[in-house]
Amino acid sequence: MAKKILVVEDEDLIAKVLAIRLSGLGYKVVTAFDGEEGLAAVKKEKPDLVILDIGLPRIDGTTLCELIKADKATSGIRVIMLTGKRLVGDMENAFTAGADFYVNKPYEWARLLGHIQKLIG
Repeated sequence: MAKKILVVEDEDLIAKVLAIRLSGLGYKVVTAFDGEEGLAAVKKEKPDLVILDIGLPRIDGTTLCELIKADKATSGIRVIMLTGKRLVGDMENAFTAGADFYVNKPYEWARLLGHIQKLIG
């Protein structure tokens, strides 16, 4: 069965490009465009991995990561933060919230894919 990845990204083009690339590799991809949609999708879809932007409307990515990791039903879901935020504090907050990896935008596809493969195969 294909591994499922949830992309939570408010920039439509980035979400589409990730969905196309990941689908092409055989992953099932679900997208959400703000933190509330992302939280609902996590609970409904139970993805293997969430690729999460920090600067999201409604619920920011760091808070969403904390919510995913705090819920017993979703705490095992792996999280990659994919963000344009480059401050050390943002990275520390993401890891404190439970993120597995932190990748800056613009991202290198090979590096991001390497992290995905390490986490879910």
